[in-house]
Amino acid sequence: MQSVKEKVSFYLTAAGYLLFNLRPASDLMVTVQSTLWQILQTAPFVAGITWFVIVLLQHMADGEKVPWERRFRIFFTIGIFAGLVYAIIEYTGKGAGQ
Repeated sequence: MQSVKEKVSFYLTAAGYLLFNLRPASDLMVTVQSTLWQILQTAPFVAGITWFVIVLLQHMADGEKVPWERRFRIFFTIGIFAGLVYAIIEYTGKGAGQ
């Protein structure tokens, strides 16, 4: 990361990832546990899709490696979308165990 703008946008993306995977509850401990459980459930899928996107990007760039901060940004962005989809499913009452 070279500029302050890139650092700020990286941290905002990470915060957005946590925000979209946040599962609020009546108790702080339950909120933390639910949020961590949500991240643990979605992380394998998000990591797999991220890996696939990175492979495609590297293939299109003739084998040039994608920098680590860009990899994390892709992971966070895909994780935001996954958290949003899971939240919509949960809040509409169509989630498992509802």
